[in-house]
Amino acid sequence: MKKSHKVLAAAAAGAILVTAGGTAAANAGTGRVSGSEAPAVVPAVDVQPAPETVVQQNRISATASAQAVSAALAKCQADKLPFVTVALVDRFGTVQALLRGDNAAAHTIEAAKQKAYTAAAFGTPTSELAKRVNGNGPSIADLPGTLFLAGGVPLKVNGVSVAGIGVGGAPDGALDEACATAGAEAIAAAGTAK
Repeated sequence: MKKSHKVLAAAAAGAILVTAGGTAAANAGTGRVSGSEAPAVVPAVDVQPAPETVVQQNRISATASAQAVSAALAKCQADKLPFVTVALVDRFGTVQALLRGDNAAAHTIEAAKQKAYTAAAFGTPTSELAKRVNGNGPSIADLPGTLFLAGGVPLKVNGVSVAGIGVGGAPDGALDEACATAGAEAIAAAGTAK
């Protein structure tokens, strides 16, 4: 029985090496891959920026994102809530900054990210959105990656939602939201202090 496991492991390793070599050759655009010609390289197309073809987007900077999550966590720590996680995401849900507090459980990471994304996507604090979710049928709360619990605050530029900050882990969503608001206010204050 042990001998067959060794033979299978050796065969699998050989298959991986052959596949990896074929992939490397295909990516390099050289030689033949598994008996067939590598696809021709398609040249990149240089698209000129114009309102008809390119959308300009605002983003929260890395520095401001780090300051915001730090300010939110500091507020929670001052409120004796060191077991939360703070996330700042862009409007597509991509994490810009994440800070996990001391003793924060693993589930708080996902909760913070989902609250932040929900606030960013809808441009509304998640505490307000939670009031809109009712009834027994399907609702907006069924959208993947969203969490309709208090603790998420949108970040807007000229009235347009560009990001969200979310906090997860406090025993009450209102406490999470107070910390998220402190993070959002840190960005606003940094933008006006010049």
